[in-house]
Amino acid sequence: FVFFGNFSSGQSHDSSLQKVREGFVFFGNFSSGQSHDSSLQKVREGFVSLAEILSSFPQICTDSHFLIIPGPGDPGIGPALPRPPLAPYLVEPLAQKLSKLHVCSNPARVQYCSQEIVLFRENLINKMCRHSIRFPDRSEELHVHFAKTLLSQGHLTPLPLHVVPVYWSHDHALRLYPIPDVLILADKYDAFSVSTNDCLVFNPGSFPKSNFSFKVYLPGPKKLENCEIGDS
Repeated sequence: FVFFGNFSSGQSHDSSLQKVREGFVFFGNFSSGQSHDSSLQKVREGFVSLAEILSSFPQICTDSHFLIIPGPGDPGIGPALPRPPLAPYLVEPLAQKLSKLHVCSNPARVQYCSQEIVLFRENLINKMCRHSIRFPDRSEELHVHFAKTLLSQGHLTPLPLHVVPVYWSHDHALRLYPIPDVLILADKYDAFSVSTNDCLVFNPGSFPKSNFSFKVYLPGPKKLENCEIGDS
């Protein structure tokens, strides 16, 4: 998932502006195993590989923001929400390469100029369907009902505590009032986007399971673009 900002890296010989990517958001899970020692080492090794790839783009490493948001299967202190950031030991390889690395909690909030952007990583749609009182008449309307339910409830997890445990002292981090400008719900469900109540709600989907597709959000015009890495 990528943010694009209204910034430039300078002028080339043809006087055209070369845009710099303002921010990259990486959602977990960053490991498919449990939080034992071998899994922790694999997560760290994965970030080492990512840091080596990014080092080939020094301007991006210097100018762009990178947000790391843990998933429900990442090492942590339990299944309850909100989740704390990943341990510094795991992201140390990235911190050594990136000037603007932000290791975030889950959920996280970003203030981009006048826009409030909420980022949340949880496999929530299946849980909502299993505990739904009224299921949509048509399956293609599922994501619309899902987005409207969260915004109407003013909460990221309007479910019983035995389904989604919550730390009561930090429940305010899960609230959606006032309604944000953008709500990014990273779920293993298929990618979707919907605008409701003046809020853009979208799911970038699973990167490896969707032919390496991702979303690009343009904060200036408030536009969302679908992108995909080709075979080449």
